[in-house]
Amino acid sequence: MGNAIIAAENVSVIRQGNQILQDVSVDIGADDFITVIGPNGAGKSMLLKCLMGFYQPDHGKIIRKKDLKIGYVPQRLMADNTMPITVRRFLSLRKKTHEASLQSTIEETGIEEFLDRQISVLSGGELQRVLLARSLLDDPELLVLDEPAQNLDIVGQISFYKLLERIYSERDLSVLMVSHDLHLVMASTRKVICLFHHICCSGEPQTVAKDPEFISLFGTEMANMMAAYHHNHNHTHDGGSDV
Repeated sequence: MGNAIIAAENVSVIRQGNQILQDVSVDIGADDFITVIGPNGAGKSMLLKCLMGFYQPDHGKIIRKKDLKIGYVPQRLMADNTMPITVRRFLSLRKKTHEASLQSTIEETGIEEFLDRQISVLSGGELQRVLLARSLLDDPELLVLDEPAQNLDIVGQISFYKLLERIYSERDLSVLMVSHDLHLVMASTRKVICLFHHICCSGEPQTVAKDPEFISLFGTEMANMMAAYHHNHNHTHDGGSDV
């Protein structure tokens, strides 16, 4: 495991006779920002769920740092109109939170103006900000996001990823995300893992874009677009030097 805070070692998952994950090994270290990409049905969400302990792999193992705090932002939340609940109440449902910490997170994620609205009437972008705020309340060491901008329009996607980049820059945490919107997160992502049941390739975005397996899965247009970005993101904590 080395310096990793969480790791998958030779993880395989089989469901109904289908190989979802095959011999997958991943290390997430302190201060990492890793984006997992791959076609639909490639096993991306299953990998996240195994890492978080929602599912046990059929083979291999998951190793976590002791008492690792994980915040999770799912793809979507189905809000039931028959069970009205405000944003403010939703944020306090799971656990008690110090008022100062709650207020700080509310301001950080920009959700002050709709705290007293019903969850069910929020726009997609507003709801994702609320889910992000809730995931940050425990001050997690690892923030896990499963296609958090999937149901947002392009303006909402850009806004959400800018917020995520700022949170990553200002907080002492690691980020592990599944996303189809790699061209929008290039400024933050340090490492890309290309998954298609097994790890096809991994590394810095520009390196992965040149890999034949990536080009085979996503085509030359996406590869050229990724290669055109210049990754120059500084991640600094507590006024320290760039990492």
